[in-house]
Amino acid sequence: MTSSASGEDTRSFSEKLKHPFPELRDQLKGTHLYDAKVKAIHFKQKVGKFKNIINPNHRHDEEHEKATDDKRTRIAESHRFESFAPEREGNKIKWYVDGRDYFWAVSIALEKAKETVYIADWWLSPELFLRRPPYYNQEWRLDQILKRRAEAGVKIFVIVYKEVSEALTCNSAHTKHALQNLCPEGTPGYGNISIMRHPDHNVFENAGDMTFYWAHHEKFIVIDYSLAFIGGLDLCFGRWDNRQHPLADVHPSGVQNEVFPGQDFNNNRIMDFQSVIDWKANELSKADYGRMPWHDVAMGVIGDCVYDIAEHFVLRWNFVKRDKYKRDVRFDWLTMEGREDDLEDLIGVQRPKHPVGGYVHHPLSPLTTKPWAHEHQGTVHAQVVRSSADWSSGILTEHSIQNAYCELIRNAQHYVYIENQFFITATGEEQSPIHNMIGRAIVDACVRAGKEGRKFRVIILIPAIPGFAGDLRENAAAGTRAIMDYQYKSINRGEHSIYGQIKAQGVDPKNHVFVFNLRSYDRLNKSPAMVEQEKESGVKYQDVQRAEAEEIMSDGVHPTTSHGGDDSGDEAKEKMVDQKRKFEAQRDKVGLGDGEPNTADTISPTAMLNGGKVSEQDWGGEPEEEKENFVQEELYIHGKVCIVDDRVAICGSSNINDRSQLGIHDSELSIVMEDSNQLDSTMDGQPYKAGHHAATLRRMLWREHLGLLPAQELDASDDPNAQPPDVCPNNVMEGPEYEFVADPLSDQVWDMWCGNATRNTDMFRHLFRADPDDNIKTFDDYQNFLPKNNIKQGHLHDPFMPVAEVRQKLDQIKGHLVWMSLDFLQDAPMAEKGLQVNAYTESIYT
Repeated sequence: MTSSASGEDTRSFSEKLKHPFPELRDQLKGTHLYDAKVKAIHFKQKVGKFKNIINPNHRHDEEHEKATDDKRTRIAESHRFESFAPEREGNKIKWYVDGRDYFWAVSIALEKAKETVYIADWWLSPELFLRRPPYYNQEWRLDQILKRRAEAGVKIFVIVYKEVSEALTCNSAHTKHALQNLCPEGTPGYGNISIMRHPDHNVFENAGDMTFYWAHHEKFIVIDYSLAFIGGLDLCFGRWDNRQHPLADVHPSGVQNEVFPGQDFNNNRIMDFQSVIDWKANELSKADYGRMPWHDVAMGVIGDCVYDIAEHFVLRWNFVKRDKYKRDVRFDWLTMEGREDDLEDLIGVQRPKHPVGGYVHHPLSPLTTKPWAHEHQGTVHAQVVRSSADWSSGILTEHSIQNAYCELIRNAQHYVYIENQFFITATGEEQSPIHNMIGRAIVDACVRAGKEGRKFRVIILIPAIPGFAGDLRENAAAGTRAIMDYQYKSINRGEHSIYGQIKAQGVDPKNHVFVFNLRSYDRLNKSPAMVEQEKESGVKYQDVQRAEAEEIMSDGVHPTTSHGGDDSGDEAKEKMVDQKRKFEAQRDKVGLGDGEPNTADTISPTAMLNGGKVSEQDWGGEPEEEKENFVQEELYIHGKVCIVDDRVAICGSSNINDRSQLGIHDSELSIVMEDSNQLDSTMDGQPYKAGHHAATLRRMLWREHLGLLPAQELDASDDPNAQPPDVCPNNVMEGPEYEFVADPLSDQVWDMWCGNATRNTDMFRHLFRADPDDNIKTFDDYQNFLPKNNIKQGHLHDPFMPVAEVRQKLDQIKGHLVWMSLDFLQDAPMAEKGLQVNAYTESIYT
């Protein structure tokens, strides 16, 4: 109550009308009646959400919300690319190419966490092994690491995308329950792991705010506000890989040597992930099929940019708290040093009259204790950019990622190098429903170079086929074909494509824009001795792989809740263990008892530097029997990287499509980096000052794709490139190959690049009839091109081809580059309108 010294009630007339008996109200606080009132208010707010259906602007229509929006807008307009985050000097940033190096570094950093861990992922698999082989690294399973840190007192905050279960199989409910069950009540670490899922699909809770089409797509980690990881790699199944990209995971030497247990062995083109709550199961037999290899890129960051990445997480956490968990005591609001008082609205902090949950201030130790707070840790000038909007973060739309891509590409002088999962973009307003303008920036850069007579290249690497299961000829694959159709129309089909717009201005696009895919081969080590072992034991290797997954991916860490009192699961487990024993009991009899078998578990190193030849590989049985074990598959490009002129790089979660670039669709986080540490180099034969970070990343990527790097061991403990950024810098692996690729416009490098791509494309066509292919222009062509006689997907198309010829052809494949088939199905209706693809669903695919 407000009163004067004389006891007079000084409240306003409206306050007196609202609360005529203030003393009674104060006395009721803490009583059941007061609690009932608060619950009634909360229920009223809950029911009030239905009004949001007719007021989609409900987060931006009150005066305090408008003030916050204005504040955010002024800040963004003062920053390059109109980003929420400023440019930051002196960051130490380390690149990671492929999952082996990245996950190993993450395992080290997580294990050293002392206070807080933030994780934002599209998909998180608690049973993911960050080190391989899993049998010998069980303590490095993600859930085990998080459990140890929680028990040590570290507060762990996780936000994952809540998928539409009818469309996706990542099962975030399993992720939630698995993490919550790591530290049960009454055990160390209880309450130290908090996980949110968003968006909500509960019509009664969020009637006006449901989002079915768009996803939270960010992939980043912040540890103790000291370092961060950001890039294209989710902490989930199917992402671990090394630079030789093996397809095979059959081990006559013993199933304990498997690298990809359970559903971590996956091939999206054959079968999508199945019921990931049963993470041990895998219906794809390793003895019959290869996996889909995975190429990705991420960054480790120490410096001021860590704060900006953390700020984005805190904003998202508080928004989900407001949007979904406002009345849930399990979830606190997060406040943040540097965003206190009149700045806390920037990170979505709300202070309702009757708050549920507390307010926790981060970082737990002041920013002044962080290594980057007093001096620059590195030499990289960097800026965090994002795609974010009302549905995803409660803010007005920000598309600073698209702004960064367009500006950097448009101003490029020598080359643009892109690796991305998708490539759907527009050159103008005539390409609706596509609206992002990265394509226009590419056109402008190429036309300017062409008219000035400059050597200039845009080199694009994307997957041959989007990673969705299904035969492209079937109706069920209409969505996949639609994505491919949009990509072709972005690149080279039609007058509004990049090719068409460059050509319209008198410049030959084929002198400037080049598109490639990646592809890998291997041999399944289903050796004659192992086949005999199957016969003698009566047990298939697929059953043994299931038993191995059961052993190392058991329920022991977080008991599943679905079994109840049924012990049938135990009986099934015992049966699998018995089968494994029967199989292993026959090892001596078939000659596998002593030493290593004489056949390699993978021949993928033969495509790499000093990896030998396929024709020199041992095979323990009849030569012609080896043929049925050769396999190929597209090497799935999932990284989201753009490097310009060997000086600037962008890396993060953002694809090149409208979903990632518009801001109003998927939420994304990326980082723009330019190293002030200059590297003496050459550009088109002339002396050139390159940025060390961008140039060395580009050289490493090109060496991998050209087969100019040696294969990697599973153990990364001594590899500098698999350590966090606070341990050591990247090892650029200097030598003749490093110098060879130094000049990105060198004629010799370009000859090798195109030569490898042409030869590799020819060999994969000759041996496997790998598709897509430029010889397939109609669906009839497709039918005639593909292997006949029930040949398994990915295997040799001609069972009568002599094995010596197969080996000799595989010897010619170096690296993984192949040309993208830009004429594939050019005379066929790829994206015919129907239930899957229509005016209402087009934006899902773009």
